[in-house]
Amino acid sequence: MTPTSTNSKPVQPWLLTVAYYLTFVIFGLATALEGPSLPTLAKHTFSALDQISLLFVVGGLGYLIGSVIGGRAYDRLPGHRIISGALSVMVLAAVVYPLASALWVLLVAALIMGLAKGMLDVGCNTLIQWAHKGKPGPFLNGLHFSFGVGSFLSPILLARVFSATQEIYWGFWIIALLMVPLAIWFWVLPEPAAQQHSDQESHTPIPVIPVVLIVLAFFLYVGAEVGFANWIYTYAVTLNLANVITAAYLTSGFWGLFMIGRLLGVWVSTRIHSKTILYIDLSGSIVSLVLIIFGRESAVLLWVGSTMLGLSMASIFPTILMLASESLQVTGTITGWFLVGAGAGGMVIPWVIGQAFTASGPYAMMTILLIDLTLNALILIAFIYGIRPVAASPSRA
Repeated sequence: MTPTSTNSKPVQPWLLTVAYYLTFVIFGLATALEGPSLPTLAKHTFSALDQISLLFVVGGLGYLIGSVIGGRAYDRLPGHRIISGALSVMVLAAVVYPLASALWVLLVAALIMGLAKGMLDVGCNTLIQWAHKGKPGPFLNGLHFSFGVGSFLSPILLARVFSATQEIYWGFWIIALLMVPLAIWFWVLPEPAAQQHSDQESHTPIPVIPVVLIVLAFFLYVGAEVGFANWIYTYAVTLNLANVITAAYLTSGFWGLFMIGRLLGVWVSTRIHSKTILYIDLSGSIVSLVLIIFGRESAVLLWVGSTMLGLSMASIFPTILMLASESLQVTGTITGWFLVGAGAGGMVIPWVIGQAFTASGPYAMMTILLIDLTLNALILIAFIYGIRPVAASPSRA
């Protein structure tokens, strides 16, 4: 069935998919820029590492709030107008980030940026499922592959900008400029038809135990992804395993294999069950961290472990969404709760790593991540074997 807008103008699914994919490229660019920028942002704001780690707490809090608000808003309001507004807010925050000369100014910008990211994330994940009702799996993987593309390119962009200017300003400002035409496009782009059914679905009681398990899974997964991606640069530089340029490329290497893994996930998701994909991905992630821990003084093993981790983690997020959709009727509200867990994880785990850097040294980072992903595996096993899939209702068929 071809999606239509709420004002009855026909719109092809491929056009909606392109819009959501471009949005997630921008989302990846903005998200992956923060980690390699941390030392410079700390210098700009005269902050220590444990202080600058508040950036993740405040940004995660904003993301959490944005996810809650967005989850309800997409069930009731024109989704593309919300996305347009979120992109516009991100433009302003991206302009302020490198200009902040006081920590509180940077934290305010991080809160605003996180709020917009939360609403953006909920919107694209929900609307692409509505646009491809019935078989969203490959399109969800493609959406998150787009995030990987942006995340891969972001550290390279920053390294180029820093090499040319010895500063990070234009890294943020180039991304802000890219958001402007996309925000304008979403303002006029028609909505997918599935939004017309969302008000009725939003009154369906939320199944508490399955949702809580998936929320915890997203908390731990996103905490590990954001924690590793945003601290691996500082980890490598602090241990003298890389200089400021090669550490940026190390971050890009993680995101590069992450991007390839998400591209492979588009194909794999049509041929292998989501349970099997998660077993393979989580096993590979744990092995990668063990490799880094045992070869902690080796730059080569750091590169190997980081790239293996990127490949292994790549399809976990969309596969958890796929797994959840096999047992739950996905609405904007439920997606919002999932991303509340994701936002909380992206807030708490990177902050814990920042505190561990100061209190125990950089090696504690990998131990925290190993514990995180092991717990994630146990929670997903509990969901897989404890929750019985439910058939879709006839009205959704």
